[in-house]
Amino acid sequence: MAVAEIITIGTELLLGEIQDTNSRFIARVLRDIGVDLYRLSTVGDNVHRITNTMREAIMRADVVISTGGLGPTVDDPTRQAVADVFNVPLVYHPELWDQILERFERYNRAPTDNNKRQAYLPANAIAITNEVGTAPAFAYELGTKTIISLPGVPREMEYLMNNFVRDYLKKRYDLHEEIILPWVIHTISKGESSIDELIGELETLSNPTVGLLAHPGQTDVRVTAKASSATEAEAMMAPVLATIREKLGPYIYGENETTLEQAVGQRLAELNVKTAIIESGTHGEIRARLGNHIPELISGETIEVNLSNETMKSLMYECQDQKQSDMVLGVRLTSDGDRQEVLEALLYKGEFVEKRRFYGGPPGDGQVWAVNSAMDLIRRTLQNNPR
Repeated sequence: MAVAEIITIGTELLLGEIQDTNSRFIARVLRDIGVDLYRLSTVGDNVHRITNTMREAIMRADVVISTGGLGPTVDDPTRQAVADVFNVPLVYHPELWDQILERFERYNRAPTDNNKRQAYLPANAIAITNEVGTAPAFAYELGTKTIISLPGVPREMEYLMNNFVRDYLKKRYDLHEEIILPWVIHTISKGESSIDELIGELETLSNPTVGLLAHPGQTDVRVTAKASSATEAEAMMAPVLATIREKLGPYIYGENETTLEQAVGQRLAELNVKTAIIESGTHGEIRARLGNHIPELISGETIEVNLSNETMKSLMYECQDQKQSDMVLGVRLTSDGDRQEVLEALLYKGEFVEKRRFYGGPPGDGQVWAVNSAMDLIRRTLQNNPR
């Protein structure tokens, strides 16, 4: 069984100038071939810090995959860092230079003198041909340990992961098609600690594993199984998933790729419930998200002033009469310092209900929490009181 770490290299990542999407792609490739990933690191364009980070990683893991730092400029030090990790010199490869020249010619461009730096690799490194870019990648083996250095450009990295790294790792570490299969159950209106109280005993399992991930107003339950095939992994997960569904049933709105608005929109469509939405303080997000899925059933308005409870209620009844809606949702989000309050009101089948809820988390998450909570009010109402 192989264990891997990923190191993304680039000061621009640390400054927040670009977002790291490479790690997610690499992690999924590793997952699909059964390689465990225990750690991700990001380090700036400094040869000493990269060297130290790689040395620490290769002591813990069998495979270290780095991205970035393979360009032609002075601040592209990955080649030198790997050479320093293994205490070897950089060696010029004329065939790599020929490949680089061919790539530039293909793109109808002329290389500069510093591009020749890209033809140098640590001594004894395995060159990896880059068919979609000018930066050669490479792998360095020492015993059972391997460092693989890939370009930071996502398109190039993805090509090399799919066309070299995947099969290379399977062969080098004798990976017999073992996969790591995840399954996610989405819950709403139940906090992480409350979910833990209900299924905590499952979180001690080793295979499959169960973990929780909290979001504003919702909690994901992730089940992951490692097996020789997807069918076997699904069989291993089945009893665990069944237990989770039994214990968390009323709070589950969907699984895997299902979003909350998809789940709510599907239920509204199934029951053909025309819904009007009045929002204050949420910038029309509820109506926009539901309207993307069922525009024929969603109407309403966004009001950017603070409405009183009575005004909100009055508008809801007017909206029901004017738009001939089956359901009207009213939402008002207000802030008082660090505390945010949401008023949720629902008019459905002649009944009017309203509730006030308070959110004390990060202010930037307040709107997400309010929107999720309001959509869940629709979900629970239709679940308990369908047409």
